[in-house]
Amino acid sequence: MKKLILVAGARPNFMKIAPLMHALLGHQTIKPVLVHTGQHYDANMSGQFFEELNIPAPDINLEVGSASHAVQTARIMEGFEGVCLREKPDYVMVVGDVNSTAACTLVASKLGIKTIHYEAGLRSNDRSMPEEINRLVTDSISDVFITTSVDADENLLREGITADKIHMLGNLMIDSLVANLTKAQSSQLVFPLLNRNSNIQIGKDFFEGQYGVLTFHRPNNVDDPESLLRLVQMWGKISEQIPLIFPVHPRTYKNIVKFGLQTLIDSYPSLFFIEPLGYFQFIHLIKDSKFTLTDSGGIQEETTYLNIPCLTVRPNTERPVTVWEGSNKLIKTSDILTEVQQILVGNCKRGKIPAFWDGHTAERIVKMLEDLNI
Repeated sequence: MKKLILVAGARPNFMKIAPLMHALLGHQTIKPVLVHTGQHYDANMSGQFFEELNIPAPDINLEVGSASHAVQTARIMEGFEGVCLREKPDYVMVVGDVNSTAACTLVASKLGIKTIHYEAGLRSNDRSMPEEINRLVTDSISDVFITTSVDADENLLREGITADKIHMLGNLMIDSLVANLTKAQSSQLVFPLLNRNSNIQIGKDFFEGQYGVLTFHRPNNVDDPESLLRLVQMWGKISEQIPLIFPVHPRTYKNIVKFGLQTLIDSYPSLFFIEPLGYFQFIHLIKDSKFTLTDSGGIQEETTYLNIPCLTVRPNTERPVTVWEGSNKLIKTSDILTEVQQILVGNCKRGKIPAFWDGHTAERIVKMLEDLNI
């Protein structure tokens, strides 16, 4: 029996871990051990995802909580070392590009435990992004690389990884999306508004295709007062033409309060700020939207599968396949109003679904794990 530790640390990890946990349930030769580092610890940002995606309670929760990058990474490494020494796994699998990804790979590698990186090879080529550092560190010491697209394979080969270690098996995020789309569509889209004593309801206040979705949390967009003010003014301007719904990230909302922008936001009656959503409601919200305006990573993939126009306000993306083949478009902050206007008049980008984004990635990964001999 092979023992495999699966590491989840932040909300995007859970959608990737869930299909694997389901595929490994009762497996005859692979025993999964789920470790939650606690990097995201708020119930709305993590706990609800475990419940909705039917992920079993973690076998181990390190409960590291929030801290600076250095402190958080150190806490994860300290806690995960003890886990590895007790559990003595054959393999450690990490997913994505968060601090937990790099920290647990470092620990396992130094203990001589073989490491597997799912979502390997993604590159933004922007080292000002903490996630890019995590990707580079993780891939420099991993043993097996599972990729989601051909550009990731090319990046790894260019960095000296041999082809026999690279496995393009598809996208686990899409596995979760395919498996839960029907349930998501049956979820109620009724949201209490932040700082307003009222609700909004899709299907009553406005209908499918009659609103846009916002998600912003990148430091270069929301940590600077002038940048955030400029964004709020643009969101407000757009909301005069089409309602905008923003499940606001705690980091972003903290800065809105800190910079005194709530009064400005409240002056736009069709700019709706709501609490972070569970997975079902969020997928339903995106699927029925006119477009998404974001600086996130995973949403670029989900909108590509759903063929919803996505405007990503970043100079680069680690998921270029969503631009080459999908419905995603990289834009500058200064282009937001123009690009949204193009969508509103019907000139929106559509795309196709990339190879192996078919809902069967977990099955392919389990087959690879069964055959793994390193």
